[in-house]
Amino acid sequence: MKAMNFFAEEDAPAPYKEVRGLARGLTLLKALNRLPGGISSTSELARACGLDRTTTKRLLETLRAQGFVRQGEREGQYYLTFEVRRLSEGFEDEAWVARIASPAMQAAVRELVWPCDLATAEAGFMVVRESTHRWSALSQHRAMIGERLPLLQTAIGRAYLAWADEAEREALLELLRRRDDRLGELARDAAFVRRLLRQTRTRGYAVNEGEWIREADFAAVAVPVHAGERLLAALNLVFPKAAVSDRELRQRFVPALQRLADTIGRGSRAWVEN
Repeated sequence: MKAMNFFAEEDAPAPYKEVRGLARGLTLLKALNRLPGGISSTSELARACGLDRTTTKRLLETLRAQGFVRQGEREGQYYLTFEVRRLSEGFEDEAWVARIASPAMQAAVRELVWPCDLATAEAGFMVVRESTHRWSALSQHRAMIGERLPLLQTAIGRAYLAWADEAEREALLELLRRRDDRLGELARDAAFVRRLLRQTRTRGYAVNEGEWIREADFAAVAVPVHAGERLLAALNLVFPKAAVSDRELRQRFVPALQRLADTIGRGSRAWVEN
C-alpha cells in the first residue's frame, strides 16, 4: 500500500508575491550599512536605492518607528541603531551588558568610589549603555543610560577613538567633520586629533579635565574595553575637578578602572564571539 504524504501540500512552495515595501526597507538598511558610520540623508539614500524621495522618507519613518534607524543631527538625516545588529546576533548584543558588564560594575562601586559609565560608539557619539551613577553615593548625575557623549571632548570618547582600528576611527571622524558646530571644527583639526590620540595611547588611558563645556566642573578618565582583539566599548570614571589628585588617579583609580575593563572584556568575549 502506497504511503500517503500528508505534508506534501503544505511543503509545496506557496505562490506568494514579494512584499515590495519590505524589500525596499531592507534595501535601505543595506545601503545605510555600507556608508561610513551607517548614516546618510534621505536624498542620498533615495538616489542610491533608485527610489523617489517621498517613498524613501516613508520607509525611513517606518524603520524609525520600529527602532532600526534614528534621525541624525541634520534635517532629513538618518543613522542605524543597535536594533539592526540584534537581527544577526539574536538579541545577544544586550546580553553582555546586562549579564556581564552590569554586575561587574556594581561590584566595583566600593573600590572605585566615584561613578563610572560604559559606552559604545554610535553615529559619531558614545552612547552610555550602563552606569553606576544610581549606585554611587558620590554621583551628582542621574539617568545616564542612553546619554550621547561627544567623542573628542570626553575621556570615554577619546579612549574609544585612540584604540579603535583605523577604518572605524576614520568613519567616526568623518561623521563629525561634516558638522558645522564645535564638534565638527575639532574633528577637522587634524593636528589636534593626531596629538590627542598620540598622548592618549602613550599615557595608556584617556583624560578630560573639563573640556566638555556642558560638564565643565567635572573631570574624567577612561580606558578601552576589549573582548579578545575586538574593541567592545570604553569605560570612564567621573569626578569633580580637583577632587582627586594626579597621584591618586594614577596609582589607585586608573588601575582599578583597568581591572574592571579587563573583567568585563574577558566575561563578554564568549557573548560577542559566538
